[in-house]
Amino acid sequence: MKTELSPAVAALAAALALTVASAAPASATPPVTATADAAGLREVLFVGNNWEGTADVLESSGALTKVGRINVVPDKDQRLLEIYLNPVKLAYFLGIRTTVGEGHDQFVDDMYSTPDGSAVVVSRPSFADVVSIDVATGRVNWRFPVSGYRADHMAVSPDGTRVAVSASTSNTVHVLDIGTGRQTGSFSTGDKPHENVFSKDGKHIWNMAIGEVNTALDDPFWDWTKGDRKITVVDANTYETVKVIDMRQRLDAFGRGDLSDAVRPVAFSPDESKLYFQVSFFNGFLEYDVAADRITRQKTLPKNPATSEDRTTWVNDSRHHGMSMSPAGDKICIAGTMDDYATVVDRATLQEGPLVPASKPYWATVSGDGKSCVVSESGSDSVTAIDFATGRKVASVPVGDHPQRVRLGHVPADWTSPSAAR
Repeated sequence: MKTELSPAVAALAAALALTVASAAPASATPPVTATADAAGLREVLFVGNNWEGTADVLESSGALTKVGRINVVPDKDQRLLEIYLNPVKLAYFLGIRTTVGEGHDQFVDDMYSTPDGSAVVVSRPSFADVVSIDVATGRVNWRFPVSGYRADHMAVSPDGTRVAVSASTSNTVHVLDIGTGRQTGSFSTGDKPHENVFSKDGKHIWNMAIGEVNTALDDPFWDWTKGDRKITVVDANTYETVKVIDMRQRLDAFGRGDLSDAVRPVAFSPDESKLYFQVSFFNGFLEYDVAADRITRQKTLPKNPATSEDRTTWVNDSRHHGMSMSPAGDKICIAGTMDDYATVVDRATLQEGPLVPASKPYWATVSGDGKSCVVSESGSDSVTAIDFATGRKVASVPVGDHPQRVRLGHVPADWTSPSAAR
């Protein structure tokens, strides 16, 4: 699926291209603070349909019944015009499509709602920006172009007032005021910053840089070409670096020098004493003791016999991508992306439960009631809930094209889809 300009915009772009060699980089739209919502709020799950440019809104628990949908690219024509008139932007835009986008444009990577439920804030990789969408009108409240040419994973502060976003081509994390879109600070990372996590007390931000994942140099011999991969921990108020964790050293000390040190999704234990993390090319995960600063355990999960062992066929160097921790901290839910299953692992014994068939599951989160793990099945355009207690599938619903991130959030209690949604 390729993105096309509408006829009117295409004609305008062609005319302007005769006299304009390139357009200047877009500046941020003047920020607009979302209006406070006096009504009650409804907890929901936002599902980002990356290739479609929509966010499906589901009930946060139970049957995951669909509540509505939001178009997260209402300014699509304007953004495409800017891109098509700027050769550098166009090169990166097409590069995203042909590499990490698997032939598709990436319109939504991550999303969080504002504390009052009036807006959803979305990172849009192909447009290299973060926008706030008014959930009532579907209009853009504010827009923040990230440095470089691609926006990636986000994290929201515990009080819901700030959002951190990875700018993957500039090795930077921007931290924005969630209501206005104004930058409150930024910090440097390793190559290709990926996931961000705020500590529970809001004092620190953890960033995981995964390096290059879109090259074909996937044989272990070429691992050195993948870049500077590390975890950067910063003070969430000053944005000064507190600690840098090089997992290469910790993996070697643990006896797993064969594993990649590109840290993918992570999950902290409830007391944040342990960090569980996935790495590129590995069908499993590892346990890291934060205070002791060392890897303490590993779990290798089953391979799907039907999965090719040719690493170059694995999407963006993934094998397993997506994990979440049960509220009690006794179970870990794993998305076995390239092996087409999801499973719940007992944290004490590291014994996996039933392997629940799932088509290219890309993310895992926790339902609103805390009873289920919710995974996005990007291969079948659906979202599935798996019971933490039994490890069995309890619900599955269809969503849009290529669902990836799934996040808990809020909308007004009486909310319905804005007319701009499609």
